[in-house]
Amino acid sequence: MKKIIVYIVSIGISYFALGCKNDPLDITPDGRITMEDVWKDAIRTEAFLNTVYQFVPGYFMSYGYFETISGLSDESYYKEGIGIAWANGSLSPNNNFVNDFYNNCWSGIRYANVFIENIDRAQVTNENNRGLFKAEAKILRAFYYLELIKQYGPMPVIDKEIAVDFNFTSLKRPTFQENVDFIVRDLDDALAESRLPIRITVGSQGGRVTRAIAHAIKSQALLYNASPLWNSQDAANPEGDISKWAAAAQASKEAIQELTKNDEYKLYSNYGDYFLRGYDVVPQPQDRETIMETGGGSRTHFITMNNIPSKTGVDRAGATPTQELVDSYDMQATGLPAILGYNDANHLDPIISTASGYNENAPYVGRDPRFYASIWYNGASYDNIRGNIHTVETFTGGADQMLRTEVNANTGTGYYLRKFIDPMIQVSERSNASFKKYRLAEIYLNFAEAANEAGVDISLAYEAINTVRRRADMPDIAAGLTKEEFRDRIRRERRVELFLEEHRFWDVRRWKIIDQVDKLVTGMEITQVSPNNYVYTRFVVQRRASWQDKYLIFPLPSSELSNVPDFSDNQNPGW
Repeated sequence: MKKIIVYIVSIGISYFALGCKNDPLDITPDGRITMEDVWKDAIRTEAFLNTVYQFVPGYFMSYGYFETISGLSDESYYKEGIGIAWANGSLSPNNNFVNDFYNNCWSGIRYANVFIENIDRAQVTNENNRGLFKAEAKILRAFYYLELIKQYGPMPVIDKEIAVDFNFTSLKRPTFQENVDFIVRDLDDALAESRLPIRITVGSQGGRVTRAIAHAIKSQALLYNASPLWNSQDAANPEGDISKWAAAAQASKEAIQELTKNDEYKLYSNYGDYFLRGYDVVPQPQDRETIMETGGGSRTHFITMNNIPSKTGVDRAGATPTQELVDSYDMQATGLPAILGYNDANHLDPIISTASGYNENAPYVGRDPRFYASIWYNGASYDNIRGNIHTVETFTGGADQMLRTEVNANTGTGYYLRKFIDPMIQVSERSNASFKKYRLAEIYLNFAEAANEAGVDISLAYEAINTVRRRADMPDIAAGLTKEEFRDRIRRERRVELFLEEHRFWDVRRWKIIDQVDKLVTGMEITQVSPNNYVYTRFVVQRRASWQDKYLIFPLPSSELSNVPDFSDNQNPGW
């Protein structure tokens, strides 16, 4: 019987810690088949590849008690759960209450390595599939590595099974660049496989990785590698290594070119409706924007856990948007930012753009259509449900009033979540909303950011960001901005376009601005003076302790420090 070492799973059940005894890879679940038997049988070989897929983490509302990670950023606020724990600074090497990506990703890497090392000698039903299967495993390995290093920083590069007598003292933490180089090599190898499809069009193959997914991972990996967190800046290079930004821009440009060829991928026509549907795996899909969907909890639960109290069956308000998020939406008529920033550290004195057309006495009028597709605000119509139209009332004394207390059913910020919630169905009905792990709009925004920072293809960078804005019926951003001005507009665009999609939490880290944006969040208290006449008062909702530099990356789990000596000597900064 061939023995396989569990080598990184504690790095979870530790890929580094366990020996070969009772290894689940020694036999298949029936307790009789050896690993050698797996590779001698085409069906079992394919089944093993399916196992590599099983460790893709849950996202969306898979955190805490059906919570989203947005409550750990300045996008939204939770009155309880992981939002409170995060605000209190409870994260530690012994307490990662956010997620278990560490274990899942190392498990996925381990199984991918075993598959990649054995597929060349394994039996396959169709010889043409051998290269395709290897490409899938390499994309998955790249995916798992990227998810790990985003959260924990550089990880040892292990691309083979580890022998029983492996010397763990030889494992060293590489640079982030070396990790990204490894990820890119895997993805380029996969993209060189001509049989790898650009998308899946057969339902029985739904969920398998594609060329589009490989491009999306590469785009994001190189963008993160170029960002300030991992792109050292000094007196000689105040903006870091520009070539990293150029590489990121080129990867995203190539991705856009291949994905949009013949309209294979294109932005969905309606921004709001896009998030109310699932990805359709058919030859001619209506949704050509989604590149990868993942699990993330019951969609029915999402509606009951993130809704307004006047709707029967609602459990809690959930992720209530912050005033900072509301302030980030431009004005539609002018296309200009409504709020440019704040005059004070508490975000209670906004800097209003007088040229934008924003009226602080009617703050929800004339905003970017994505605002109305993402947020329920005072005066919003909760659409027609079987003949009933509900007007949202977040003013004091209103049906959906904002409460600063710990009453979970009511918002603590003055807003409720709209995105991913179909207002045309009852709370008890199932939603088709799905989490979009990767989609085409992100790659447009990745390209715009990287091109601007690299100083290349600037006209194409404007066209990329304007393509995203046009879908939302927003005016183009006029060309001619300085690099710094365009950077600000790109970051604003990412914030509103990708709200609740798990980008903001990581973006503020890779940009190294958590000390600027994560100290507190604010809300809006509304007092009704008379019908359609209100007084708006900003207030601090929550002050947070998780904004120091050590929170730029998560601490390595204490359980792993003894398994790999270099981990013990190189725990992440501040932990």
